[in-house]
Amino acid sequence: MLDEPNDNTASGDGQDDGPGTRDVIFNDALSERYLAYALSTIMSRSLPDVRDGLKPVQRRLLYAMRQLRLDPNGPYKKSARVVGDVIGKYHPHGDQSIYDALVRLAQEFSLRYPLIDGQGNFGNVDGDNAAAMRYTEARLTTFADLMLQGIDQDTVDFRGTYDGEDKEPVVLPSNFPNLMANGSQGIAVGMATSVPPHNAGELIEGLIQLIESPRTSVAELMEIIPGPDFPTGGTLVEAPTTIYDAYQSGRGSLRVRAKWEVEKLKGGTYQIVVTEIPFQVQKSRLIERIAELLLAKKLPFLADVRDESSEDIRMVFEPRSRSVEPIHLMEQLFKQTDLESRFSMNLNVLDRNNTPGVMDLRQILQAFLDHRKEVLVRRSQHRLEKIETRLHLLDGFLVVYLNIDEVIRVIRFEDEPKAKLMETFRLTEVQAEAVLNLRLRALHKLEEMELKREHQELTEEKDKILLLLGSDRRQWTAIKGELKDLYATLEKRAPDLLKRKTIIADAPTDIEMPAEALVDKEPITIVLSQMGWVRAIKGHAIAPSDVKFKGGDAPQFFLRAQTTDKLMIMTEDGRAYTLGGDKLPGGRGFGEPLGLIVDWKGAKIVDIWVYEPDGKRLLAASDGRGFICPEKELLSNQKGGKQAVNPGKDAVVNVTRRIAAKDDHIAVTGTSKKLLVFALSELPELAKGRGNVLMKFTKGKMTDAKTFNLDEGLTWRWGADKTRTFSELAEYLGTRAQAGKVVPNGFPKDFRFD
Repeated sequence: MLDEPNDNTASGDGQDDGPGTRDVIFNDALSERYLAYALSTIMSRSLPDVRDGLKPVQRRLLYAMRQLRLDPNGPYKKSARVVGDVIGKYHPHGDQSIYDALVRLAQEFSLRYPLIDGQGNFGNVDGDNAAAMRYTEARLTTFADLMLQGIDQDTVDFRGTYDGEDKEPVVLPSNFPNLMANGSQGIAVGMATSVPPHNAGELIEGLIQLIESPRTSVAELMEIIPGPDFPTGGTLVEAPTTIYDAYQSGRGSLRVRAKWEVEKLKGGTYQIVVTEIPFQVQKSRLIERIAELLLAKKLPFLADVRDESSEDIRMVFEPRSRSVEPIHLMEQLFKQTDLESRFSMNLNVLDRNNTPGVMDLRQILQAFLDHRKEVLVRRSQHRLEKIETRLHLLDGFLVVYLNIDEVIRVIRFEDEPKAKLMETFRLTEVQAEAVLNLRLRALHKLEEMELKREHQELTEEKDKILLLLGSDRRQWTAIKGELKDLYATLEKRAPDLLKRKTIIADAPTDIEMPAEALVDKEPITIVLSQMGWVRAIKGHAIAPSDVKFKGGDAPQFFLRAQTTDKLMIMTEDGRAYTLGGDKLPGGRGFGEPLGLIVDWKGAKIVDIWVYEPDGKRLLAASDGRGFICPEKELLSNQKGGKQAVNPGKDAVVNVTRRIAAKDDHIAVTGTSKKLLVFALSELPELAKGRGNVLMKFTKGKMTDAKTFNLDEGLTWRWGADKTRTFSELAEYLGTRAQAGKVVPNGFPKDFRFD
């Protein structure tokens, strides 16, 4: 049961539970109240207005400071005074939240064009908080003055404050494109906003382009406004299509990287200096994170990091050795730290009807122009009313000067001079009252001439305003002139602010990190047993007889490699696994089961070899099918490996031979006791599959195949420790998929070449 005003319409059974209470459905009450809270958060707290780019608390801060006469050229006042006025008159919330908003409007690293000029400690890019409001002082900046320009000329609507004792503006006139220039961030209920800051000069040029060509597309606008311009600089590394999609849809994610350079030192060494970091990244936390990774040995390229920043950012990175490439060091830092961060763009704002919605770049700029047009019209109408009022009075004064003696007589001798003046000279009540209040010293001839001159000037101004109000084209021309004047003013007062800080570059390509740079290169001997236990023993001077195995186990493969090598394992079911030489267990004990390192299902291991990026392998199965496979196609980062060969029914993979660059033929043999030699060019190169028929078997199966150079002859095992090179191959030459000829005398009895 919830307390509600007693409206004598209790729901439910109609029984009233007492004064001020009624029965309500809890879900309905909760939904109603949560909806009210959500709407309040969206419209009165978190989302900016598309016209002035401000949230209510920011708008109230600027207006209160104007009421306190904290002009750009005036004296500062304590921030506590400003916060007190805002709380007391306009924004009845916590003083800390208001002060936080004030601080952000004054931070040069938070806003591209700060709206408040702060004096004292207003925080820094390290993430340090500002001093208490009793210690800091503030006044408006030139940009805030532009935002408030014309607010007393009936350019915007006002509404009552929370206590009804005062008025506050619904929106500011905003003679500056603040929303896109300074951006905005906020989280409401069920929605959020994240508008990046942009370059004011580019925005002004884009607005002028939109006035001159109203049908300008987002793509055409982006030729002028290529992307965000963050106050902390950095480099935007994103593909042009990605940036376009973000501005076209109003949503997207943009990558920003730190700006860095290489400083050469003595002896061929160098250091990397970072001078700009991504927007909203705290420098101190970034340094701490890098130091943590360095201690954890997760940055093998980096030896040390130092923060030498003063007013400008200067972070120094020392490489582990001069052989480390700067690009490799920075790429590692970009991947593991906030030296590269993503800015999630969400152009979700309130339109002129206070309705939230996501807009594209063109819609936001057009909304600002529409607001400026409304401000121009209202300002002109306000001025027109002032002129007409003044002209009305001047008409009355000129009547006085034409009939000065009669006017003096009426004033001196008539009992009701006001009524007599209105009757005699056909004056209005306002004119008559103004004549009666006229000082005698103003009745000389020079004053009459001044009034006539003023009357003529005001009449000409009135005619111009009427022409302006009657022509849509003239209004847009006037707005374009205001924008050009704004650009000229900024160019004169603050030319540096018109220079782009954030560089826009293409999306970086993937840089392959050299394994030898990541891992210390050391010789190892890899031992793989028949039961699948693997280990890496340091050094190459390892004799198989010196290696011990578990009971019932025996050696299967001995392979000499380096810790920087990648190792390939092929099982008879055609699956290829990739291992890192530095990731294998050490030589103490019996090692570890292969199944703990990769997702090995127990299939018999056919071969293990050192991966060569440009290498190629002959892969074949016992059913006589095979193909040529580039080794890079066998690489896999998955524990489950990669299915490379699909052997036929009852067949197993039994050939994984490396193909030398000079090899031009293939020799195939099997239990059919036959040998076939054909050209290597007849066999296709595939990434995976079953392959083509190498040799036809009516009975039996293929036992071995190898590639060789025909001019050098075919070599096979001869006895225990000898080999034989056979050159008389003419009768064995044929084409792929033939049955072959009976093997020559002396061929190995197991029908394998080695």
